[in-house]
Amino acid sequence: MGDQIMHVLAMLLVQEVEDPVLELTTITGVRLNRDFSIAEVLFTNIRGRSAEAEIEKALNRAKGFLRTRLSRELKLRSVPDLRFKWDAFLEDMVYDAPPATDR
Repeated sequence: MGDQIMHVLAMLLVQEVEDPVLELTTITGVRLNRDFSIAEVLFTNIRGRSAEAEIEKALNRAKGFLRTRLSRELKLRSVPDLRFKWDAFLEDMVYDAPPATDR
């Protein structure tokens, strides 16, 4: 279910959401709680972490629209509450990587 939600949200951001703040925003994952009432939506943007707060605000403004469209696209009676969170996975990989060694 998380993958389906991720796919639909990504499609909506590209095709239907008209907020310029959300341009080049990528949905990287969706984590659902046990009863599917909450979906943590992970995102990144090419502008980097400095744009996180602005993008999160824009995503929260679009939340109602996104939930309505999710309901239609996935034919869900109950749509999880969407909670948006910056995906720091790649940043963590860079900072946690062992130092490069010359051979």
